[in-house]
Amino acid sequence: MSQSTLPQPPSFEPLRREDHRLLTGRGCFTADVKLSNAAHVAFVRSQHAHGRLLSIDASEAAALPGVIAILTAEELGPQTVPAINPLLPLERSVRFDLLARDRVMWSGQPLAMVIAESRAVARAAADRVIVDIEPEPATADFQTSADEAVVRVQHRWCAADTTGEPEPSQLEVQVSLESPRLVAMALEPRAVAVRIDDAAERVTVWLASQSPARARDDIARVLDVKSEQVRVMTPDVGGAFGARASVVPEDLLVPWAAWRLRRSMRWVASRSEEFTAGMHGRASRIDGTLSVLPDGRLNELTAQLRFALGAWMPFSSVVPLRNAARILPGPYRVRALKVDGEASLSNASAVNIYRGAGRPEAVLLAEVLIERAARATRIDPVEIRRRNLIDAKSLPYRTPTGETLDSGDYAALLERACERFGYLAARREQLSRRSQGECVGVGLALYVEPCGQGWESARVTLHAGGRVTVASGSPAQGQGHITTFARIAAETLGCSESDIDVLLGDTAVCPDGVGALASRSTAIGGSAIVEACRVALARRAAGEAHPITAQARFTGREAWASGCVVAQVCIDSETGALSIDRVVWIDDAGRVIHPTLAHGQLLGGFAQGLGQAVMERVVYDTEGQLLTGSLMDYAVPRAADLPDLVTESLPNPTSFNLLGAKGVGEAGCIGVPAAIMNAARDALSVWGEADLQFPLTAPRVWRAMKALRRDSGGGGRE
Repeated sequence: MSQSTLPQPPSFEPLRREDHRLLTGRGCFTADVKLSNAAHVAFVRSQHAHGRLLSIDASEAAALPGVIAILTAEELGPQTVPAINPLLPLERSVRFDLLARDRVMWSGQPLAMVIAESRAVARAAADRVIVDIEPEPATADFQTSADEAVVRVQHRWCAADTTGEPEPSQLEVQVSLESPRLVAMALEPRAVAVRIDDAAERVTVWLASQSPARARDDIARVLDVKSEQVRVMTPDVGGAFGARASVVPEDLLVPWAAWRLRRSMRWVASRSEEFTAGMHGRASRIDGTLSVLPDGRLNELTAQLRFALGAWMPFSSVVPLRNAARILPGPYRVRALKVDGEASLSNASAVNIYRGAGRPEAVLLAEVLIERAARATRIDPVEIRRRNLIDAKSLPYRTPTGETLDSGDYAALLERACERFGYLAARREQLSRRSQGECVGVGLALYVEPCGQGWESARVTLHAGGRVTVASGSPAQGQGHITTFARIAAETLGCSESDIDVLLGDTAVCPDGVGALASRSTAIGGSAIVEACRVALARRAAGEAHPITAQARFTGREAWASGCVVAQVCIDSETGALSIDRVVWIDDAGRVIHPTLAHGQLLGGFAQGLGQAVMERVVYDTEGQLLTGSLMDYAVPRAADLPDLVTESLPNPTSFNLLGAKGVGEAGCIGVPAAIMNAARDALSVWGEADLQFPLTAPRVWRAMKALRRDSGGGGRE
């Protein structure tokens, strides 16, 4: 059950424009795209995580009736995945083939493509392809030595000491935290549909991409054609969560095969292929040490960050490490900060950005350390935060890692969250329930998160009859961008939202854009719409005849959203089963354009943050074989798993874009897991400091509780 006190919408808040079509079964996902005389693709995949690829024998498969072609790296040539986003320098050059050539690097890697007249025949033929691989030992995540790291990052910062006096005695707290691999779990598995127009020498590709313009250019490179010859369309997308911000080999191989054979073609992954061959998220190990002065002031934070990359590097591979390193120490002041980070390859599926992308790891580390420091100093967890938060008057604030926190009031978020939660009463209730034998914990987490930077584009056309067409470079994956963008344009133009038509996700009719990722669509994409509308209005005021078309490219600075989450949990002392009693979450996403849609984003992020905290985990064995290859083995939250949630918006608009908006889509994955972790650790703190790791499943919590009871002699209850 969920409650919300987001800013109250008008007396009647219209439903999303997208809803009626989707709820009446009229949606069109990639697998629904109608193609005439389309061939079907199935991939032959490696069953080994690492080894020498000796041979591929497709003779028996090729003889199966209905098989059109079987293509390998020999036919493909030296085609590789696109270069990565150079946000961090690479320690060494890397190159990743689209199809395995002489080595296999993970179990699930595509080795060959089978093209057939039907999906059933394609799959049957793929099963008959004989592959000879000489297995070699597989390298697991975090198993590589420091010398083999592909990416590194380092921050060293120390505040100037003008007093010359030595620091008083201090204490140190330490923690080691693991964030396992996760699966983004979109409603529709990956799929590609391709139509060839021989007469025009053009190709149309339907793809569930968050960055259609970049996908178009990547496809054009593999086809060796001009970008204008490729049209990418993103139909309905049932969630992407960062996992579809970068192209995967299959996204490029299917258009390549269609272009080569001059045949329309489609590929739809099975859910198992999503687990074995799709991209994962998270995958980090973080160690931290925090020194604290006797009065609770934070002295020095030292962090060592290790992120797994998997077997190959998508475009946004370095983003999680970069974000985690630059976000520390969060909304707090410290005297000194030392951060070292590295990311390394392994023989497993690639790790990409996933809702939050490094932000959850940084917040988890900082907030767990702060709670441990509170217990060590015997200062209330709320009070120790009060003493160290950056005050609102200091914003904009230059952080130790060189970032600029633009606006916010972190103390107000903390106070409001405690007020809505009834924090003091909850602590009294906790003591009472503990005295009756219950294992109850309360945990907090404050967070800051970077949202939306760089450029985005928009085109606005004013028609003679009063209608308006808005085309944006930011596509949608279920967020309701058509509804939001119509509202932004209507407010700027002074017309009704019903007069606005919105075009998204089609490179043939929309301007180029970076895409919908990193909480940037409203802040950056929406600001581009505002700018284009203003240009169109100025031209209309100058007497220009209709239709008036204006295009704008807006470049904005990175705004920082923030929030505070308070959670209460109860742990069954006999089984370790953790139940979440309630959660209060106060969020600052800047100006909220559409309260209903913002609330939906908060709930979606909350569900995924909850999943990470208590149930989701990808597991490989020592030979690199995936053990969680289906929804029989990998748990995701259902509606019945969601606890009571109270949300409230405490907005501080930013000046870094034209709307004053910050991001909202990733916040739930950032603050919620840390608050739940702190609540679980607080529940067990009567016996000592628990070594808890995500996910907080009953067996894991039970083992941690058993170890604490053994070490403490079984006592310790208050």
